[in-house]
Amino acid sequence: MTEFMAIFASAVQQLLSGDPLIWHIVGVSFSVSLSAILIASLPALLISFSLAYYHFPGRWVIISLVNSLLGIPTVVVGLLLYLLLSHSGPLGELQLLFTRPAMVIGQVLLCFPLLVAMSLVAFQAADQRVLETARTLGATRLQAFLTLLYEVRFALIAAVIAGFGRIIAEVGCAMMVGGNILHHTRNITTAIALETGKGEFVQGIALGVVLLMVALMLNVSLGWIQSRTRVLQQL
Repeated sequence: MTEFMAIFASAVQQLLSGDPLIWHIVGVSFSVSLSAILIASLPALLISFSLAYYHFPGRWVIISLVNSLLGIPTVVVGLLLYLLLSHSGPLGELQLLFTRPAMVIGQVLLCFPLLVAMSLVAFQAADQRVLETARTLGATRLQAFLTLLYEVRFALIAAVIAGFGRIIAEVGCAMMVGGNILHHTRNITTAIALETGKGEFVQGIALGVVLLMVALMLNVSLGWIQSRTRVLQQL
C-alpha cells in the first residue's frame, strides 16, 4: 500500500510539474478525438433526422445496422481500417497508416453509430408538431429544422458527449492504426498500455488520472443535461 501511494504521489507530481511529454500525449488524445467528433456530428445529425422524419425503403435496415454497429469492438474497427490502409490494401497509396488522420478516421467510425442512434432517439422523442407548427407560422425549411434542433438541444449535446467519451477512452483502434509512435500518434490510452507493459507505472497512473478526470467531467455534464431535459419535459 505504501509503494502504491508513493507511485501515485509521483504520478500527481509529474502532472502538476507540467511534464511536456505527459501533456503532449494528452494533447494528441484531445486533438484526435475532438477532430473526430466534429467531423462525425453533422452527418450523424442529418442522417438521424432523415431516419426520424422520412419513411423510405430500407429505413429499418439502416436503423438495424446502426444499432448493430453500437457494440462492435474497437479492435475490430482498427483491424478493418488497418487492412484498408496497409501498403497492400486498397487505400494503401494514401499512406495514412500510423498517422493521426488514420486515428481520426477510426474514431469517426467508432462514434458515428452512437451519434446516429442517440440523435435518432432524441428526434423521435420530440413533439412531432414542432416542424408543422413552424412551417405553418411561415418559417422556411431551414428555420423549422433549427427550431427542432433547439427543442432537442440537450439530448443532442448528450449524444455528442457520449460519443466523445467513447472515443477518448478507446485503445484498440488507436493502437492498430496509429502505431503508438512517440511525439506523433501516442495518446493517453496507448501510452498507458505501453508504460504498464514496461512496468513503468508512474506515467501510466498520471495519464490514468487525466482519463479519470475526463470521464468524471463527461458524466457530470451528462447528468446535468439529463436533469435539464427532465425539467423541460415537466414544463
